Amino acid sequence: MTPEQVIRHLRRANEVAKRAMANGHHPFGAVLVAPDGDTVLAEQCNVDTVNHAESVLARTAALNYSTDYLWQCTLVTTFEPCAMCAATAYWAHIGCVVYGASEEKLLDLTGKHADNPTLNMPCRQVFASGQKAVEVVGPVPELEAELLALHAGFWSPSKSV
Repeated sequence: MTPEQVIRHLRRANEVAKRAMANGHHPFGAVLVAPDGDTVLAEQCNVDTVNHAESVLARTAALNYSTDYLWQCTLVTTFEPCAMCAATAYWAHIGCVVYGASEEKLLDLTGKHADNPTLNMPCRQVFASGQKAVEVVGPVPELEAELLALHAGFWSPSKSV
């Protein structure tokens, strides 16, 4: 995808994250982009602490598209996929992952919040452990502040979803 397409799709994923938050879920969003780099095939917000936006989207995509087609697709997500989500994207045969802000930045926001006990394992490390090369793009510095802003105050110790 071009840098402009990356920005556009990250902003759309952030809109999905805003809807998630408005509906009482953690503010994470993901979109699946077709091989043309323009068409959004699906979008998914965070469901709960086990059904993250990226993993639900990857499982749904695997049910609906062939592995050859998914290998040409891109999963675009607001934050770096956790180990579970990266592994699910890997097993779904999604060939590229784009994320806006790093897991480290998320940990800075969430701290030791019980609803997000962040794993310190970069998605690149998860993919490197596999037998196929998943392309990873991220973080995207020009959007980081915009993506982090949605989370400001959400993870305060008294807040629990």
